[in-house]
Parts: sequence; structure tokens; C-alpha cells
Amino acid sequence: MNYMVLSYFNAIFDSDQFFRQYQGRCGARGDAVSGTQAQSNSVPELRIRPVEAADLGQVIAIDAEVTGLEKTDYWYELFHRYGGGRTRQRLFLVAEQGDAIQGFIIGEIRDWEFGSAPCGWVFGLSVRASARLAGVGARMLEAICDGFRHAGVRTVRTMLARDNSLVLSFFRSQGMMAAPFIPLEKDLD
Repeated sequence: MNYMVLSYFNAIFDSDQFFRQYQGRCGARGDAVSGTQAQSNSVPELRIRPVEAADLGQVIAIDAEVTGLEKTDYWYELFHRYGGGRTRQRLFLVAEQGDAIQGFIIGEIRDWEFGSAPCGWVFGLSVRASARLAGVGARMLEAICDGFRHAGVRTVRTMLARDNSLVLSFFRSQGMMAAPFIPLEKDLD
């Protein structure tokens, strides 16, 4: 990948241009599949792309499948803030296969929180249960990390519940490890 690395503060991030380059590197539909593989494979190719308003119904359904809660207002608000490639700091991507959204990932670049240099944060990632173990999550994480790199960021972080072994195993399999921060919280009741 030949990107000009810009300082985060000077970067003008055009998400459409970035994803055209990303898909050009990975093939027309966003997946590195050879012509022979594509012809012999009846399964539609996986494409990672920015979310569109028309995707929200499927995103909400995936989240409800995983969490057991349908949070329609929450997802429309997230789309308003993170969707449509509005800023270089925020990415909301989906994994599309044929007409179906198989997963989503959301992240942003945060600056100088508690003395930390600008870094990418992944705060939402989910894959349909029927699409797991097929590399969908890994492809989405790779794409969002490429977006962070393109904006000049060198580190990505996330946070998860300590008893969520499925998600912990996934992130560890992608090379993530414990960070040098300790999350603290206080009940406000």
C-alpha cells in the first residue's frame, strides 16, 4: 500500500478516496480474491465499505442478535455522528456480502487523552453469528486500522468487559494486548 503518511493534525481524510484505494488494492469488491477463486466460488465476495443509511436496519438487527437489545435510536444517532465519512477522525464500516451486511465496526481517533498520543479507538465491532470464523471481523479490523494509519495514527486501542472471552480472544488473535492504562469507574447512584 502506497499512502503518503501525513501528520494527524494536517491530514485531510477523504474516506471515499481512501476506500477506493483500499478496494483497488484488494479487488473491485474489497476482497483479495484471485479470478480463479472468484469463478469457482459461488459465495458472494466480502466487501468492507463505509456504512450507508440503507444499512442501518441490518446493523440494528446484528446488534440485537448479539446483545439481545434493539437500540434503534442509538444506532441512528451513531450513524449521524460517525456515518457517511463525514470526518477523518471517525469511521463506521460494514462488511457486505451480496445484499447482506455480515458485520460492522466503529472507531475514532482520540487526541491526547490522559497524555496518550493520538490513537485509534475501536468501540463497536460485531459479526452475525452465522458469519463468524470466516475472517469477517479480522477484515473489518484491518480496514479500520488502515484508515487510522492513513490519518497518521500508529496505535489502536479498544476496551471490553473482562468476562467477554469471545471478544477478548478475537482481539488477542489480531495482535492486541493489554494497554498501559487502567480503566476506573464509579456508580453515580
